Amino acid sequence: MTQSAFRAQLLTFNGDPAQSSHAAAFSEDGLLIVEDGHVVAAGAYAALSSQLAPGTHVEEMRDKLIVPGFIDTHIHYPQTDMIASPAPGLLPWLDTYTFPTERGFKDPAVAADTANFFVDELLACGTTTALVYCTVHKESADALFTASEARNLRTVAGKVLMDRNCPEFLRDTAQSGYEDSAELIGRWHNRGRQMYALTPRFAPTSTEAQLEACGVLAREHPDVFIQSHVAENTDEVKWVASLFPGHRSYLDIYDHYGLLRRRAVYGHCIYLDDEDRRRMAETGTVASHCPTSNLFLGSGLFDFDKAGETGMPVALATDVGGGTSFSMLQTMNEAHKVARLTGHHLTATRMFWLATAGAAEALDLADKVGTLAPKSEADFVVLDPQATPLLARRTSRTNTLEELLFAFALLGDDRAIFETYAAGQRVHRRDAARGGDRSGNETRKAA
Repeated sequence: MTQSAFRAQLLTFNGDPAQSSHAAAFSEDGLLIVEDGHVVAAGAYAALSSQLAPGTHVEEMRDKLIVPGFIDTHIHYPQTDMIASPAPGLLPWLDTYTFPTERGFKDPAVAADTANFFVDELLACGTTTALVYCTVHKESADALFTASEARNLRTVAGKVLMDRNCPEFLRDTAQSGYEDSAELIGRWHNRGRQMYALTPRFAPTSTEAQLEACGVLAREHPDVFIQSHVAENTDEVKWVASLFPGHRSYLDIYDHYGLLRRRAVYGHCIYLDDEDRRRMAETGTVASHCPTSNLFLGSGLFDFDKAGETGMPVALATDVGGGTSFSMLQTMNEAHKVARLTGHHLTATRMFWLATAGAAEALDLADKVGTLAPKSEADFVVLDPQATPLLARRTSRTNTLEELLFAFALLGDDRAIFETYAAGQRVHRRDAARGGDRSGNETRKAA
């Protein structure tokens, strides 16, 4: 296979920046070598240039920064077209906008059109792996996986399970949900880079029978993912307590049905207590922090200090369409501010870790994505510090890596994404996208 190589500033991680001052591995003049969709080597150009195969073309972009592709751990693709919809809170927002919009995804053409736009929007924002909620319809999951597979992305997704407290037109049953999920697992899980997630929307929209069926599927398929919502909103928490009397907490409901484990990811996790957080840490269950959504819906503030004290795994997420941006850079922006409001200083270096290697580690995918380590899948993003006049002016005055990353996180958005690569292939180029071809007319493989 022919090698491809990129000479740029490089950033990857070998640990959590909150625990080690040497966790960030940064090369000011770096070289990334890619072959057959995987990383061959990444590090200082002076140390690695001798490893280049004869005739290898080196893409010169020394004024740009290459980082691992971003990982979004909680997002709803059917909500793409209702993003930025006004409502006084979570539950009215669901009834007024979310459920009516999701009704249309029974139609494969609607699902396919939205899925293709959604995936291209992720790539335009530098997101190469996402944990995605579909709708209750099998067709919606098929459409999303088809769009992802066409671009060879590492995607985790699942059909929503919802058999009560929702409109009849979105309701399945414990049995049909079990059968549909089993069928989709057989069709898509571990097919290329596609992976499946059992997806009960949240406890209030599933009966005990449906949660039990979901637990059975989880035991039958120990390597699939599980995703849902927990403790997002105070009204929601009260509602759950009335629907499930006798449980110690909202999280305890999922625990009761065997839905806390490695590869289980729960959105929001705002109104947990320390016992909940310790239980998540014990089981390896991930808290997906969704700052733009939590602010938009007025849900509350995630507490990084309490998460850290208990060792609860944490990752970042956009939560579109409650979230207001597909950009993980914009998500970092809001995450920093949310943390400040709870008295926590969240550094940019740690935010980049949370959106890349930290997320991959939490999701049990550290050997595949989130890193530029040798043999990892070559998913990476080329960031442009001169993407806007203000960003260029600020980054020209940065003196440390933290200052540079902080500028990207606080001032950056999709315009800062120069190129996005998935499995060594360029799947987005900013200038081409602005000309109307989002993937670029000259898409080439880093073979």
